[in-house]
Amino acid sequence: MKFRFHPLFLALGVASACFGALPVYLICVLTALLHECGHIFYAGRLGFKCEKISLMPYGASAVCDTDGIRARDEIFLALAGPLVNALVCVLCAGLWWFFPVTYAYTDTVFSANTAMLAVNLLPAYPLDGGRAVSCLFSLFLPKKKVKIVLRVLSGIISVSLVLLFTFVLRNITLLIFAVFLLVSAFTREGVLSRIDYTSKKIKRGREIKHVMLNKDSTYKDALRYVNEGKYCIFDFFSDGMLDEICEEELFEMLQNHSIYDKISE
Repeated sequence: MKFRFHPLFLALGVASACFGALPVYLICVLTALLHECGHIFYAGRLGFKCEKISLMPYGASAVCDTDGIRARDEIFLALAGPLVNALVCVLCAGLWWFFPVTYAYTDTVFSANTAMLAVNLLPAYPLDGGRAVSCLFSLFLPKKKVKIVLRVLSGIISVSLVLLFTFVLRNITLLIFAVFLLVSAFTREGVLSRIDYTSKKIKRGREIKHVMLNKDSTYKDALRYVNEGKYCIFDFFSDGMLDEICEEELFEMLQNHSIYDKISE
């Protein structure tokens, strides 16, 4: 995983340090990274990876092209990031309930995660809410029309932010975010790459885990059991016979198949 640092991101960090806001800045950065880890983790369970995380002044981005992934999985992929922020909020609330003294140390964490959750659920591209809405629209609209609808929604929200800045709240962040939505709506996505499982090496030894699958199991079903700590051997029935394949064989077969294909085919 590579990290790309936008010059303005570094400049904002220096400015935060100079004005005594470095702790808040670091909390916001960690919040954004946790959010992206949710996406990366779920993508990994589907057998894909993001090549890099870009750290920008308005947050982090590990946005990837999800062509070939079914709408249901793409919705879960989009909502995996906000789910992490929601869990952090619940954890903070639980700490306040049982240990009220922790409020003074976690209120900023709660606020940062609440803001990240609320913003990313907006139905504007490329936010997570916009991606989920895009998947729903794609069920009954062509892909080109879906992009147009999402760009219109992004435009409406951007104009709303400008009006909010003009008549209600003079916060320059609203204008920056409005520009971000407009620019991002017309920016190409990054590429979601297939994980090269065949390059995995056994360094300190791994425990062997046998997994029994039925004949209708897909590659996606098998990938749920793959992890770094154990070496998987998959057993499944095919044509009345019990077949066995190891991790390397599964991953080599996956290079030429969709994660939704049946292993036995």
